[in-house]
Order: sequence, then structure tokens, then C-alpha cells
Amino acid sequence: MISANNITLRLGKKALFEEVNIKFTSGNCYGVIGANGAGKSTFLKILSGQLEPTKGEVVITPGERLSFLQQDHFKYDEFLVLDTVIMGNARLYEIMKEKEVIYAKEDFTDEDGIKASELEAEFASMDGWEAESDAASLLNGLGIETELHYKYLKDLTGAEKVKVLLAQALFGNPDILLLDEPTNHLDLDAIAWLEEFLINFDNTVIVVSHDRYFLNKVCTQIADIDYGKIQLYAGNYDFWYESSQLIIRQMKEANRKKEEKIKELQEFISRFSANASKSKQATSRKKALEKIQLDDIRPSSRKYPYIDFRPNREIGNEVLTVENLSKTIDGEKILDNLSFTITREEKVAFVGGNEFAKTVLFKILTGEMEPDEGFYKWGVTTSQAYFPKDSSKEFDNDYTIVDWLTQYSEEKDATYVRGFLGRMLFAGDDGVKKVRVLSGGEKVRCLLSKMMISGANILILDEPTDHLDMEAITALNNGLVKFPGVILFASRDHQIVQTTANRIMEIVQGGKLIDKITTYDEYLANDEMARKRQVYTMTNTEDNN
Repeated sequence: MISANNITLRLGKKALFEEVNIKFTSGNCYGVIGANGAGKSTFLKILSGQLEPTKGEVVITPGERLSFLQQDHFKYDEFLVLDTVIMGNARLYEIMKEKEVIYAKEDFTDEDGIKASELEAEFASMDGWEAESDAASLLNGLGIETELHYKYLKDLTGAEKVKVLLAQALFGNPDILLLDEPTNHLDLDAIAWLEEFLINFDNTVIVVSHDRYFLNKVCTQIADIDYGKIQLYAGNYDFWYESSQLIIRQMKEANRKKEEKIKELQEFISRFSANASKSKQATSRKKALEKIQLDDIRPSSRKYPYIDFRPNREIGNEVLTVENLSKTIDGEKILDNLSFTITREEKVAFVGGNEFAKTVLFKILTGEMEPDEGFYKWGVTTSQAYFPKDSSKEFDNDYTIVDWLTQYSEEKDATYVRGFLGRMLFAGDDGVKKVRVLSGGEKVRCLLSKMMISGANILILDEPTDHLDMEAITALNNGLVKFPGVILFASRDHQIVQTTANRIMEIVQGGKLIDKITTYDEYLANDEMARKRQVYTMTNTEDNN
């Protein structure tokens, strides 16, 4: 068990948390939610001991081990992948290294033998002999192939490093597990694996995530941060949303009834206060009036942008034709003879673990990259707006936000442009901020403003939810569902894929294409059935042999 007792954190004059008291118990998974800037990640740092509160204390049941997801992706660059994972249990890794030093001695003494025996006993009690296989199992589950386990972390890609650090946090069955945005940079397969891991995890989990589907799958409680306080709700994210809305409706209804009672009492007092025969009744009602207190209903600090993609032109029947498209990069076949046709009512999700292939395809379709073979053709009525995975070049300039967006608008009036920025929560002086210094979330909101102002009838989006908070993701989800044009997109957000797409394409290793007209959940179900059939067939074949 871990509890926060009277936690207060002040940043200058501002109190981020004010006398927070909350207890997290074993067997529960707590989803920590709140608006951008509410302090979700900061609160996890306080719980993990990385940050000292201004007042209060964090108490952990004696003997329990706490593990958290490291955010420094370069900290372990000089260590082997497998060793990095085992470091998740610091004492176990320390024992392993102590043993290596002792057994490497040429002058092995009796004292060394006694020490080695003690270490071996402690090592065995911690299931040390299973450490490497357990670490390998976590890595494989997250999609880190066995040939990478004995490489140095510096030799891995950024996405692979994230998976290794996540495996490190999960390693060794910690009593308390703190995860800050664990699904960031994970493909949908790895997210599904993590969901199952946490569902079957028996100890305490506290997780910050903007992935609504993920929170619904794994959470048994929701810890909502708002106005410096944390309120616990039983159930997953959807239960929290319904419960919080119900509480507000009930408070408003109670206030309405109180206001009616106040009006009734005031009218009686006004009418009869000067009447001697009614004076006692009027006095009684004055006392009753003084006792009525309206509930203080504070609006949530959450702010939802308004995302609405409106095409300037209706799309025709001919949208996109791709024939025999191939691309090889650094000797590796990324796209292999891809052919497909897109029609006017299709919203296509590109899924699967081969993220680089999706990005390459999008770059080819938007003219940023040339294919080695084959061709593609957009219909004459089409216009495309593109959200790239890497947008750093877009903001490598000295434009203000208003000037940056104006260059993409046919209407150059500043008021018109500011209207689009206002929808994305850029208000007042925000418009004169330099785009170079914007946060990741602000840059994403700028790119979505650019897509809205374009009036395109085809949207191409490569992982648009990175850096967005839950409110912005919800708004984007709604905007994509409402959009009347064609969408080609890749996203790690399960809910966006499921609610938006009516066609699923997966570019598998080797660059081949699997193409199904179906929803994402149906695609996953059929894929799971196919894997089970494959395992069943292999098992029966082995038995028959």
C-alpha cells in the first residue's frame, strides 16, 4: 500500500496540490487523469520520491518494493538490454554483480566463500535464476526480438528504448508500479500486451495515460486531479465520466430546489414581516432561510478544443489509385508491390507494428518521397491535408503562431486566422508566441489548425495523438468521426481507430499489405482466431507425428 498524507506542493505562489490525502491499495489499478498542467506527472514523481513535496509525506508499507517507468531514454545507453531490464529490481542486479566480482577473484578466500553462500541464498529467494528468462519474456511480449537482448541500449531506436524501459519497470513483480504515459510510442500490439499484463497484475498500479481505451481496459479506480485536489472514483474511465457528470447534475438539481425554496421563503418574509400576527412565522422562515446553503459547483479546469474539418469541395468518385508501389531503404524492402484503390466514403486505418512503413507510404502519397517502382494517382476533385509524424521542419523558423498559420490560409485576415487558433485554445497573447518555442502539444494543435483552415477533403494523419491531452484527443476523435471526406491515418489510440475506420490495412514485415473492409475490433478478433487456428494446427501436426 502507498498513501499520500497532507501533500502540498507550491511552485512559487501557486499551489499545484493542497493537502491531498489519498490511499492506493493492493489489487487495484488507479488511472490518474486531469487537464494539461493539473500535475499528473508531478504527482507520480512525488509518490516515487523523485520530487519532495512542500508539505506532507508519502508512506509505503514497510518491505514493499516500488518501481516506476524511467523517462530518461539515455540513462542506460552503455548497458546491455537484458541487464537494463533486470536493473528494475535494483537489489537483485546488485547481488548478480557482487557474485560476478567474488567468483572472478583468483585468491578466493573462506570469507569470500561465506559471502558467496549468503548471496546465493538471497539470490535464490528472489527467483534470481529466472531473472534472465523473465526479462526476456517481458521484452518479447513488448516486441523486442531476442537478437536485440544482448545489444547495448544505445544501439536501439527510440521506440525500442521505450519498450525496454517499460520492461524494466514491470520486471520482478514490484509491489507498487508507477507508470507515466506507458503507451506513448508503443504500437497497438504492444499496448494490447501491456493491457493483458496489467489486468493480470495482482499488486498496486498507478498509471497516467491519455489513452481512454487503455484506461477502460485496465483501471479499477480513477483518481481525478482538479483544482489541486484528487477525488477517487470507483470503476474505469467511462464510469468516472458518467459518475462525475451525474454528480454535477445532482448538485444542479439540488441547487434548483434550494433556489425555489429560497424564493418561497423570501416571498413569505417580504409579505408578512410587518404583520404582527405573522411575525413569529416570518422570523422562523428567516432562520430557515439562513440555513440554506447552495452547493458550490466549480466548473472543471478541463478545456476541450473544437476540431471541425470542413472540406471546401465535395469529393468525386475517383479518389486514389495505388498500383505496384515498392520502396527499399538501406537494403530493406519497406513497401513491396502495394496495390489498392480508395473510394469516396472510406476511412482507412493503417495498423500493425511496422510503423516506419506507414510513414514511408504517407510520405510517398504526399509527394515527400519517390517510390522505387509503381505509381499512385489522386482524383482530380481531391485535395489533401497532411499531419506528419515528424513536424520539426514545420516549426524551424521565427514565425509567430498567427503568421505561421496565415501562410496556409487563402483568407489573410488576422481575425479569421485567430478564429481557427481560438478553437484550438490559443487565446489572447498566444498568437504572438514564436512557433519555435512551442511545446509538443501546442505544435500538434497548430498542425490541426492548419488542416482545418486548408478545407481539404482528404486527411492524412500519421500518429496525431502524440503529445495531446485526453481532452484534445477526444475532440480530435469527434472531428474525425464527423468528417465527410476520406481519411488515411495511423494512430496508437485504439478508440480513435475503432470509432473512425471502416477499412483496415496492415503493412507487415517485408512490405506486404493485408487489406480488410472491417472495423478494427473485428479485425483484431479475426486475427486472434487465425492465430489460434494456426497454433491448433501446429499442435495437432506435432501430435500426429
